[in-house]
Formats: sequence, C-alpha cells, structure tokens
Amino acid sequence: MRLTKCALIAATAVSFGGCTAVSAQSSQPATATTPAAQAQHPNITGVWEIWPDPFAGDENTFLELPVPGDGPKLREPYATEWKKLRDERDALLRAGTPRVDPSTQCLPEGMPMIMGAIFPLEILQTPGQVTVLGEFLTQTRRIYLDKEMPALDSLNPNFYGFSTGHWDGDTLVVKTRGVKEDTEFFEIPHTVNMTITERIRLTGPNLLENEITIEDPERLLEPYTFTYGYRRNPDYVIQEYFCEAEDPLLKFNEDGTVEMKSGEDF
Repeated sequence: MRLTKCALIAATAVSFGGCTAVSAQSSQPATATTPAAQAQHPNITGVWEIWPDPFAGDENTFLELPVPGDGPKLREPYATEWKKLRDERDALLRAGTPRVDPSTQCLPEGMPMIMGAIFPLEILQTPGQVTVLGEFLTQTRRIYLDKEMPALDSLNPNFYGFSTGHWDGDTLVVKTRGVKEDTEFFEIPHTVNMTITERIRLTGPNLLENEITIEDPERLLEPYTFTYGYRRNPDYVIQEYFCEAEDPLLKFNEDGTVEMKSGEDF
C-alpha cells in the first residue's frame, strides 16, 4: 500500500495525510521476558500491510474499509441509531462528499482501528514489550508482556487503552481496556467497560493474522469478533506522517463534509 493511495483512503471514515501514569506490577517470573525467552517466540517484528489489500488498483479516490465481519450485534436503541448513521455516511461517500470524522481532524485512530492498518504498521518485538507503530499520524501503541491488567478505575481512558499480553504457544494474546468512549471504530458505540482481546499469530513466513474480539455487554448483544490479515513488507520504510492543518488535497465544507480540491482550487 503506497502513501499516494493511502492519503485518500478512509479509516473509520476518511483518513488523509498529514494522563495519568499507571504502574502495573508483573506477577510472572522475570525470565519470561529475557532475551533468551523472547527468542523462543515467533518473530513478528517488521513492517506489515493489510492483506489482502482491499484497495488494490484504486488510486486518488475516497474509499472506506468495510465494517469487518458481519458487523456488530448492538442492543437497542444503539442498533437503529448506528444503522442510520452508517446509511447517512454511505450516502455522503457515494456523493463524493464524505462526512468529516476524527481522522480527518488529525485525531489518533485509537483501538482497535489502528490495527486496521490503512497505512502500514511497524511491529517491534522486544523483551517485555511489543510496540505497534502506525505510519498514519505516527501513532504509538504499547503492549506490555506478562503484566497484570490494572483495575479499570485506575486507568486514565485514552485512545489506545492499556494493553497487556502473553504468549500462548505461537499466539500472542493481548487484552486491552480503558479505551475512552469517544474513540470511534466505525462509529460503533461503546462504554469505558469495553474489553478488546486479540489473538495474533503468524500464518506463514510473512503473513500475520489478528483475531479481534470486542466485548461490551452494555452495548453489544454478543461479543463482536473479526479478523485482520497482514503481509510483511521488508522493503518498505515507515515514513513520518503528521496531519497538516491545511491539507493540500482537501476542502472542508461548512456542512461538515469534505471534498477533494479541483485544479481551480489550487
């Protein structure tokens, strides 16, 4: 996936381009995160792109990732409200004037949207920690290995929440809590009690899958599970990419929609 294309592709809608400290004490032996122990685990370090590429062949246009899986099974009235919101968004997208969303306002994607990998991700696997670096907005997500999850009321809600992980054979199991309620994932409503569980594993030498389950009984009738796939790209170098206050490609309208600039706008 190349930057010229990604710059015009949606995250939760359309993405373009440009606390309180918490201490968690480990209940596991220190040897669990030594370099020797780390070497026993699958190597997921590298630059990863979403795969199969849902945008292959499409350049310089407004596109969105589809809502993954079969979509969430929401409780009412959230199900009706969410469907109406998605229908309105789809209509605006077809008209070529998608609604402004957090990503177009240069806000971080947060969890679990960052794992949708609209732009490439770089994963760094080090003793005691797995770090996910998103090219879009130069985002950083940290997964602390073999740490206890702090109590929810001790977490400061934020974009990525607090993530702890452990290896279960060849699978990295990650649990995330503390994602703030206004962090959007396809505009699906959630509470601060939402829990995200990921099961990340290699399916080939350069193929990775991430099975994601969202649990939030106050909003969801049942857990929402879907899978993202990635392909390692050893030739791609992650670029610094921050949002610019004035995007050279886009025009923001007073009605809350966004358009591509034409030649006469430059």
